Amino acid sequence: MSKRILVVEDQEDNRQILRDLFARTDYEIIEAENGMEALAAVARQRPDLILMDIQLPGLDGYETTRRLKADPVMRSIPIIAVTSYALSGDEAKGREAGCDGYVSKPYSPRQLLAKVREFLP
Repeated sequence: MSKRILVVEDQEDNRQILRDLFARTDYEIIEAENGMEALAAVARQRPDLILMDIQLPGLDGYETTRRLKADPVMRSIPIIAVTSYALSGDEAKGREAGCDGYVSKPYSPRQLLAKVREFLP
């Protein structure tokens, strides 16, 4: 059975890049375009890992992560922040919100797959 990854990303181009990247793997991709969709998708589909953009319309990635980590049923799902926020302190801010990993954009496909495999060997 393949592992399921929820991609939370509001930009279609970025979702397509991730679809293409994971098409050559055994991972199944599900998608959400914003924080509210992500919360619903996690409740409905229970992914094994979440790739969370931080800059999202409405409910941002930090708050979405906080809500997921506050839920006893959802808190064990690893969340990797995938974001263009790459300033000093941004990774710490992501970790404070509950992110288990951090990858800054632009990323190399190899780097992102390696990070995913840390959580889903």
